[in-house]
Amino acid sequence: MPSETFWEIAKAEVEKHRSNGSEGDGVEIGEKSVFFIGSKNGGKTTIILRCLDRDEPPKPTLALEYTYGRKAKGHNIPKDIAHFWELGGGTSLLDLISIPITSDTLRTFSIVLVLDLSKPNDLWPTMENLLQATKSHVDKVIMKLGKTNSKAASEMRQKIWCNLQKDHPDHELIDPFPIPLVIIGSKYDIFQDFDSEKRKIICKTLRFVAHYYGASLMFTSKSEALLLKIRGVINQLAFGIGKSKSISVDQNKPLFITAGLDSLSHIGSPPVPDNDIGKFHARSPMELWKKVYENLFPPKSTNTLKDIKDPAKDPQYAESEVDEMRIQKDQLLQLPGGVAQWLSVNPCSHRNWNSTKEVLPSLGNKLSWILEPNSTTVYSLLFIPNTSKIILLTLAH
Repeated sequence: MPSETFWEIAKAEVEKHRSNGSEGDGVEIGEKSVFFIGSKNGGKTTIILRCLDRDEPPKPTLALEYTYGRKAKGHNIPKDIAHFWELGGGTSLLDLISIPITSDTLRTFSIVLVLDLSKPNDLWPTMENLLQATKSHVDKVIMKLGKTNSKAASEMRQKIWCNLQKDHPDHELIDPFPIPLVIIGSKYDIFQDFDSEKRKIICKTLRFVAHYYGASLMFTSKSEALLLKIRGVINQLAFGIGKSKSISVDQNKPLFITAGLDSLSHIGSPPVPDNDIGKFHARSPMELWKKVYENLFPPKSTNTLKDIKDPAKDPQYAESEVDEMRIQKDQLLQLPGGVAQWLSVNPCSHRNWNSTKEVLPSLGNKLSWILEPNSTTVYSLLFIPNTSKIILLTLAH
């Protein structure tokens, strides 16, 4: 029997490589994606920079941002690539969730939900809105994937149960998130100074939500020790290495619970007296926990909690010179169509306007300001009431 050729040996190694990678841990996949969503100013960028060993100050995230990292597994082996996406604006830009999550990336995709523990009244609505929007989109992508690759879609639905043992007592009581999910409670350094009862309620609630969705849960702060733990978890999502089986459920310490290691019996019932629990009419355990939590930590009113949809109007991105020019351009766009068209044909750079008057067809009674391009000369359009004249005046240089 002839000995195997080099190419036959190489082919056998590749097949072995692929079969090992499909047995559950996904270690052999060369590219993975991690999507950070969560509270506005909750510390998502800080966590990403720490995971990538980048010593630079975090900047406010505008809309949707992307970066990547590489990690070598050994000598002369191509580096694995991790794609990091970050959604800014808290819950104000939910429509952007669909951009990084596609049928091509879904099978190697993970979600990291970062919640600001220092703002308990915002915690539930932020968590609920982001998880619902993400789950809805992922379900649609899986459904679409099933039409072209039913085997891949079926494997994804089965894989979501891999973190929970088959004999786990809560197997029939939970609804795992369709892709790997990690929930991180940030700003623990502020949270640890909360009243003991408040900390207990928040910890129990987050434990229930994480366990219900088959997610890992952990708290972090600026502490180097906690950031190193978080980095290990993110590395597992991004590069498939170093999966932790640690657990810490003491409410007086930072929580650290790997997916599948908690249980409803250990979490306990919602934090409300037994004789009052009947007052909360709920159709599901999740709805019951929500009502109990929001009874203790009422969400802010819609007006105060509403995020700014247009980042250009967000105070944290203010640029005085740019904003002033934007206002002037907006005012120009609000002019009657005939005047706006006239100005586009006759730009303000015409120096013969520097005298005093220029008469245009009248289109109404309005005062608008226009800044001459590439100049500091300010003009005004004065619409004369009850006349057929518009006077263009030079105000200042």
